[in-house]
Amino acid sequence: MKVEDFDMFSTMLKQRSGLVLSRDKAYLLESRLMPVARKWNMKGLDELAVAIRTRREEALLRDITEAMTTNESSFFRDQKPFDQFRDVVLPMMLAKRAARRSIRIWSAACSSGQEGYSLAIMLLEQGAKLDGWRFEIVGTDLSSEMVEKAKAGIYTQFEVQRGLPITQLVKYFKQVGDKWQINDKIRQMVTFREYNLLTDLTPLGQFDVVFCRNVLIYFDQPTKGKVLESIAKLMPTDGVLYLGGAETVLGITERFKPMDNQRGLYVVNQPAGAQAPRAAVG
Repeated sequence: MKVEDFDMFSTMLKQRSGLVLSRDKAYLLESRLMPVARKWNMKGLDELAVAIRTRREEALLRDITEAMTTNESSFFRDQKPFDQFRDVVLPMMLAKRAARRSIRIWSAACSSGQEGYSLAIMLLEQGAKLDGWRFEIVGTDLSSEMVEKAKAGIYTQFEVQRGLPITQLVKYFKQVGDKWQINDKIRQMVTFREYNLLTDLTPLGQFDVVFCRNVLIYFDQPTKGKVLESIAKLMPTDGVLYLGGAETVLGITERFKPMDNQRGLYVVNQPAGAQAPRAAVG
């Protein structure tokens, strides 16, 4: 690949998704963008680069961006964050939200939806303890393809075997051919929509708990700071943010601070006098 083409692709991807690619990742561009070139009846990346420079067709730019976005997910991924949610975050939120009896949760960069559905399963497993409570789980992702897959809630045998106990598979899924579909009760607990973390997030409304795991690792420092600042504006002063095991707010933003004795969890440092955003309707 020509150096100027790599630079053009990487600049475009950073602008559209925040993804930062160093030149030693040229092989990654080539392997993921060749299928895009073939889809658009182009011979190779040289022709694809010309098309971007001359046509700037949005559908083509979207295909390139989605091809380069990492869509790695699994049910109850890394398990500990879900244990923390059940044992630490949920009890805290139940106490603090006792008056309104509603909690909003955001699964940012949700990929094919397993994180949101895992949370829904965990909430259902609480049984009568949550009677009278309203939970809204919102999953967002840059990729329209992933959002549609998440909405369908249909997964391969391999996907349901990753992190999902057999008892929950039998209880909450039905077999559809050689795949598995999560049941309607779980699907109704989670809504999915296409959304870019680099855009204005305020239309999403306020969230009590935000899962933004294994996303910031693909961004440079200024982009990480911008995204965290935007997320902080969506959260009340007692909101809880989840980051991935290799991610931190330290040295990036002062809008969050680590939660005491809870690795990977952060609470909001909201400026004095700042008002929390109003909750979104529906």
